[in-house]
Amino acid sequence: MPTFVALLRGINVGKAKRLPMAELRALPSGLGYTNVATLLNSGNAVFPAPGGASAKHATDIAWAISDQLKLEVPVIVKSARELATVIAENPIRVEADEHSRFLVVFVQDTKALLSLTRIGSLVVPPERFVIAKNAAYFLCPTGILQSKAGEALVDKAGTAVTTRNWSTVLKLRGLASELHA
Repeated sequence: MPTFVALLRGINVGKAKRLPMAELRALPSGLGYTNVATLLNSGNAVFPAPGGASAKHATDIAWAISDQLKLEVPVIVKSARELATVIAENPIRVEADEHSRFLVVFVQDTKALLSLTRIGSLVVPPERFVIAKNAAYFLCPTGILQSKAGEALVDKAGTAVTTRNWSTVLKLRGLASELHA
């Protein structure tokens, strides 16, 4: 059975859009998904499903959150295979101590990556920003919060994208592998 990773945008950041992970695990279960696992407290869920398109799972989970919890939350879902492709396609090699300052920008529809081209003009070396085929990648060695490009990615890139640091991406891959085993 294929495994999928749901990435919720803007969950449990500050005081807005609070969503306990127990509730996040229960929502996909209510849609018929089983063995739902969450990672961290920032809106990451991994679940096996008998199939279906990632976009359909994203729509279903976003609808359930809106219907049951009255929260409007953008949801991006990637299959474990799609996540592996995003990881393999990474054009920026980072050391382990840089994982928290290296963001992967996820989109449901790769056409949304075009909206990120403006971020490139905000990048200041030694920052690096690359838009690839299935995701975008941003390394900010001096820290995300001090970067205009980082701020634009995290706060102003729109609801069609969400970011995760490299450490979280690798943990999600590991969790997806565990569930798929």
